[in-house]
Amino acid sequence: MSSVLRLGLFYAALFIGTGASSPYIPVWFAHRGLSGAEIGAILSAPMLARVITGPAIALWADSFRLRRTPLTLIGAAMAVLYAVLAAPFGFVWWFGVWFMASSLMATLIPLTDVLVLQRSRQEGFNYGWARGIGSAAFILANIVMGMILARTSPESVLVWLSVSAMAVGLGGRFLLPPDPVAGAALSSRDRMAGMKDLVRDRTFMLVVMSSGLIQAAHAYYYSFSTLTWKQQGVAENLIGLLWGFGVVIEVAFLWFGEPWRRRIGPRNLLMLGGLAAVLRWTVLAFSPPLWLVLVVQPLHTFTYAATFLASLVLVEKLSTPANASAAQTISSALSGGLLMGGATIGSGLLFDLVGAKGYLAMTAMCLAGLALALPLYRDPRLAADRFS
Repeated sequence: MSSVLRLGLFYAALFIGTGASSPYIPVWFAHRGLSGAEIGAILSAPMLARVITGPAIALWADSFRLRRTPLTLIGAAMAVLYAVLAAPFGFVWWFGVWFMASSLMATLIPLTDVLVLQRSRQEGFNYGWARGIGSAAFILANIVMGMILARTSPESVLVWLSVSAMAVGLGGRFLLPPDPVAGAALSSRDRMAGMKDLVRDRTFMLVVMSSGLIQAAHAYYYSFSTLTWKQQGVAENLIGLLWGFGVVIEVAFLWFGEPWRRRIGPRNLLMLGGLAAVLRWTVLAFSPPLWLVLVVQPLHTFTYAATFLASLVLVEKLSTPANASAAQTISSALSGGLLMGGATIGSGLLFDLVGAKGYLAMTAMCLAGLALALPLYRDPRLAADRFS
């Protein structure tokens, strides 16, 4: 089996889990009798704490000799946590167990990205092929879990998550290569010093903040696009197709867009993603007709995938092998954690106050992200503006 397929299958194990948990774990919590406010607290807490938990787990992961070892252990731990989440001990129990499981899951992805990026450099394959298999698995999980829920109890969500986590643990051991951790021989003090070097690097923080703002501007879309479209009279089956349409185009971009991405370079790709996001959220803020929504949905390829790939490469360029895990985890912790968590809370308030006009706040976040990205063109370390 080729390396790209093995790595893609590991991504599939990851995203089969998130593809079920993202849309459907709120259904399980509601089935257990929790209110909307309680569910919101459970889901947002690990996001907000990720700026601390993410780097801490990354430091722990870099203490192992092989990169796959912590990924295997995290998968096994998640399987146990999803199983004990089923215990009927109430809100505090579910809050604590979900906090641990979600924090581990959020760190798995950037740790995997580090391994796959380094392997793609060594073997010369397109990183997007492996990651695209994961995105395809995400869509599959959305559809299949929805079909299962239509016929069974919401308890099936936890069964799915436990099985997918076991697949992550087994995949970590049998699919991932035995690549060494460059900083494994370093002391915890040295690894912490490497993380501090990243935080003190102005260009690194500009990359993290600019891409993070653009990525976190998806908060209103992720949380309230379905409710907004329902208020506008869009049928639920069409809403599902709108979501899937954007991700399908993203998969095609990951698989077949590599030559174009190499030509345009990561800094330009980041700017393009930000500009596409400004257009997308501004259009959606004015409740456009369905045909125009269909026109802007493919912009998800740029607002999410292009921005993600650009930040991934720029962060790698500005880090060393010894602090690569910490660098990617800091980036993920800010974009998918602190910034996304704050934007999600704000989106709830905006939805209640102004409805679809809340998208305009996401437009403002993207404009701020673009402004922070402009100084990146002055750093000589990024002068070779290419993906290789």
